[in-house]
Amino acid sequence: MRLLDISFRWPEENLAFDEMLLDAAETGKGGETLRFWESRTRFVCLGVAQHWRREVYDLNCLEDRVPILRRASGGGCVLQGPGCLNYTLVLGHEFRIGIETIRGSYCYILGRIAAALREKGLPVRHKGISDLAMGGKKVSGNSQKRRKRFILHHGTLLYDLDMDRMERYLREPETRPQYRGTRTHRGFVRSLPLDARALREVVCEAFEIDYRPVEPERGEIRAAKILARDKYAHPEWTYRR
Repeated sequence: MRLLDISFRWPEENLAFDEMLLDAAETGKGGETLRFWESRTRFVCLGVAQHWRREVYDLNCLEDRVPILRRASGGGCVLQGPGCLNYTLVLGHEFRIGIETIRGSYCYILGRIAAALREKGLPVRHKGISDLAMGGKKVSGNSQKRRKRFILHHGTLLYDLDMDRMERYLREPETRPQYRGTRTHRGFVRSLPLDARALREVVCEAFEIDYRPVEPERGEIRAAKILARDKYAHPEWTYRR
């Protein structure tokens, strides 16, 4: 598995690079990849199927100049920015037994990461369909885009959560995992007591690779920038529903 640790200046380029990795793998131009990234600036990230008016306090975002973008994978709305480490996995069905189904793939991926966090003394468990939780509070949200040969898995690991800004930009969700109950963002989400470097090591350990990132190819960066320009930067994509 190739390891990348690259964060772009613009949020839409970070989202586009992930989709480019999936496209390349699916068409035989790439393969399995683990990528880490963290946005320098805050932005709101919608799941591919979400209705933006139901999820976002858009006037607050406008006032604070916080962009609203939409990713390629499903799942819920997320506040991205400093303190939220993202890990992206592109995994092939033929290489990973058990990821052929949605539930199976979440169990495979989140089970490994939860076990690696427990090795650090943190009582983290896979909760709901796609969360990691510690002490009953969410520390990681995850989502996927699936193709015939490969899956794109998006995951967040919170280590320095800004709850005030989360409450300012994100509405309380209509769809909730059962373990959340009626809890608000403040009562449901928490940070992990590890820094970003330690979390990178945890994820690498979960997938039995050393932290030795390589540089992406120039063609990959070029393709991602084109995709960002033509898709992710367009209001037609963000506000399509």
